[in-house]
Amino acid sequence: MPATVQGNIDGKRSDFNQAPDFKYEYPNGLDLRPGSDFHQDLRSKIISRAQVSHNEMSKRYSSWNDVDHVLTAYIPTDQDEKDLKKKDSRRPVSIVFPYSYAMMESLLAYLMAAFGQDPIFRYEGVSPEDTIGSMLMELIIQLHCNKTKVPLALHTQFRDSLGYGLGITSPGWMKKQGFRSIKREGTLYGANGEMFSEDGYKEDVEAVLFEGNCLHNVSPYHYLPDPNVSASEVQNGEFVGWLRKDNKLSLMREEQYDKEMFNAKYLKYVSTNTSQFANSTDERTRKTTGGGTPQQTVDNNRVYMLTMYIDLIPKDWELGTSEMPEKWCFNVANDNLIMKAYPTKFNHGMYPVSVAAPDYDGYTSTPVSRLEILYGLQGVLDFLFNSHITNVRKAVNDMIIVDPQLVNINDLKDPQPGKLIRLRRPAWGKGVKDVAMQLNINDITQANIGDSAYIVNWMQKIAATDDPVMGSLRQGGPERLTKGEFQGTQQAGYSRLARIAMIIGLQAMQDTGYQFATNTQQMMDNETYVRATGRWQEQLMREYGVEPSGHIKVDPFKLLVDYDVFVRDGSVPGSNFSEGWLQMFNILAGSEELMQQFDMTRIFMHIARSMGAKNVEEFKRNASQVQTQVMPDEGVAREVERGNLTPVAV
Repeated sequence: MPATVQGNIDGKRSDFNQAPDFKYEYPNGLDLRPGSDFHQDLRSKIISRAQVSHNEMSKRYSSWNDVDHVLTAYIPTDQDEKDLKKKDSRRPVSIVFPYSYAMMESLLAYLMAAFGQDPIFRYEGVSPEDTIGSMLMELIIQLHCNKTKVPLALHTQFRDSLGYGLGITSPGWMKKQGFRSIKREGTLYGANGEMFSEDGYKEDVEAVLFEGNCLHNVSPYHYLPDPNVSASEVQNGEFVGWLRKDNKLSLMREEQYDKEMFNAKYLKYVSTNTSQFANSTDERTRKTTGGGTPQQTVDNNRVYMLTMYIDLIPKDWELGTSEMPEKWCFNVANDNLIMKAYPTKFNHGMYPVSVAAPDYDGYTSTPVSRLEILYGLQGVLDFLFNSHITNVRKAVNDMIIVDPQLVNINDLKDPQPGKLIRLRRPAWGKGVKDVAMQLNINDITQANIGDSAYIVNWMQKIAATDDPVMGSLRQGGPERLTKGEFQGTQQAGYSRLARIAMIIGLQAMQDTGYQFATNTQQMMDNETYVRATGRWQEQLMREYGVEPSGHIKVDPFKLLVDYDVFVRDGSVPGSNFSEGWLQMFNILAGSEELMQQFDMTRIFMHIARSMGAKNVEEFKRNASQVQTQVMPDEGVAREVERGNLTPVAV
């Protein structure tokens, strides 16, 4: 049954009523002064939609906590194990056998190799006149990715998608303000009139240090999508939102530059410094903070900012007169204070969010992740390993049956070697044979390690992380592990991983790449220099006439072209190499007739890329480097007859 929005959630007004009027000019003439009836009604509509989503998402938190539990490989010790560690810190205690972590590392390594190649996002022009602009777009966005460390955000997104079933990012546009030192012409004088410099002087001026695309991660614990649509169809939902941590001082500073933000001065009058959507049972923090909520900052400056994008009709919400659906953005601080309310102005017309769900079923909003599927086997593996360790720890300790009337117990408890154990007086002269006896211990867990290997084998098969994929050789002698078997097994494993990467590419990378390009066209104001490298180098050099080591000035107007986002197929460099290509290349190179029919250079470049070579274009000769040869007319005619030379068509 689909979730519906019912009722409003009332907020506290008393603190706002005591606040002075800071004379904000609110957008569209709306009365968004905290405590006003319109402010409270709008806030209730926003919070109620977030509550509907949170009610559904919170059902998954327990399962996600289990995944966090196995990924941190951390088990809180009970009192018996604490006492044991106090006596001897070298004694082993219960652990999570970190095999789920090892499998995630292998999957992450493949995904980063598949999508971390330069350029991360590839573009092609729709028409011939769009070709140059799309080339420059690709170089500009790669520059942005390097500046804002987009691969780190992608790594977190891939990790979340494997652990929780959802990896969420929000593409945005960053404009970094600061000061830049420039040279001023003229003479610099001191306070007393003395001259310091005649050749000019430096002056610090406020400037935009950087503008470009960035990618923000959204924790699945704080993600609030429309539960009526599947994970891959977030753009079709009525709303989407998320929660992020911030602080009052940062938001007040942000208000100075962000024209859409208001009410930051009222933050000190918000009665709470938390949110009902903040998850305080996140297992990821247990090992570092001991669990529970993080410590509050000094003077309670913490702010939980709820960002909600809602598709609405402005007239129905009393936000305007339009009766057509519009996407609006709202920011609510600590569930009480609205700080943003404006219609989105993105040219792409999308919610600024991209979701990776490689194991989705096409229907559910919160699909089960790969590591959740393996959680049961991971629990069995932990039990087998820990029970064996417990039994070994029990066996290595002396377990002695003793008659306390015959032996001095304190002497027997002495753990030091070379100890002297004295008999009590009734045992004097009767011998020491029967005063104490070692208790026989049977190791009933000695087969657990072999069973653990069996469990590990099945976990590998289910997760598509067999030994060749994880960089390990299959157990067995040389007569069993042949080259053909290894390559075939590796290729089969890569094909399963390529399926995961292809799904992520279609879901998240395509949306992110499209929004990056549209944001660049819409928001880029300043000229930028890029270096002409990669697959477009030769054509850009011809177009702009610069040296191979030179840079190209990119005007924002040159980027106003139609483009298509090129989605990678999910393979990694070297994974689809076949020795058949080398054999075919040798055949072509030995046949003059075939060389006339096939482009040997392009075939060679394809082979090089298949073997994992990057930027093969950088090794090609430029037109200025091609060596020309002068031949007599008779020699030219003879080569034409042989087919080695082709006359230029006039």
